[in-house]
Amino acid sequence: MLSELLQNETKEDENGERGIDMLKIIYEDHDILVAEKPAGLESQASRGFEPDMVSEIKNHLKRAELSRLSTKPSTKSSTRPVEPYVGVIHRLDKPVGGIMVYAKNQKAAASLSKQVQDGRMKKIYNAVVCGKLVDIVGNYVDYLLKDGRNNFSFVVDKDTPDSRRAELVYRALDVKTEEEREISLVEIELLSGRHHQIRVQFAAHGNPLWGDGKYNPEWGGTLPAGERTHADRHTGAKQGSGHAAKAQSSRGRRGERELALAAVKLSFVHPSTGKNMEFAIKPRGRIFERFGD
Repeated sequence: MLSELLQNETKEDENGERGIDMLKIIYEDHDILVAEKPAGLESQASRGFEPDMVSEIKNHLKRAELSRLSTKPSTKSSTRPVEPYVGVIHRLDKPVGGIMVYAKNQKAAASLSKQVQDGRMKKIYNAVVCGKLVDIVGNYVDYLLKDGRNNFSFVVDKDTPDSRRAELVYRALDVKTEEEREISLVEIELLSGRHHQIRVQFAAHGNPLWGDGKYNPEWGGTLPAGERTHADRHTGAKQGSGHAAKAQSSRGRRGERELALAAVKLSFVHPSTGKNMEFAIKPRGRIFERFGD
């Protein structure tokens, strides 16, 4: 019976539009699973029938448990694996790919979540932005206001009700020319975790991300803090809010819709062993390939 269940699980994955190959596991033990989320996949359980990381991980864990049970003698021929626990610790926007860690039990989830809250989980991103950054190394501190209805965020004045402080540091790594304009490869460390934070802050400071259909006007997006600079924040928020819905539905001026943002490094303390865990990948996508290694 268990062998039949295992075969059925495998067939379902092979016949589905997206099988287990969607899940690129980097590291796994009894407490945690570190994987590379593909761009275009939800990082948490989706409401509809589209695949997501949680479902992919659960399928992987179910398959592993079925395989384990099939090698053990059992008094019940209909034994099925228990629904696995998958704890979501942090999130990546759907169009963003990169490294994520998930907890396989509640104790690990509590420990990792505490590290996120305390700022002890370090997350590094690579992005390609339009233009050349003024400073090679810089720090952005802004206040963001989220429009949940339109899934959009704005840079606003510090005293704006419901606004939240957002901070990041960046380092410009390289500059290239693409389509007769300068583009920059940037390394970014988030010091806070706000809605669309990297995309919003770089757009507001004059260097929107390549391929961003929400915050880059060249792809049909709306600047989150005014048309020219980040200085006119309050006016920019009012202007942008009227176009948020338009930004979501616009097809943009270019055919390429690949958002040039990837979570490339992740470090944290293992919830059971206390060991420092560090993981790194190369960003995927044609525009990142322009910069080579």
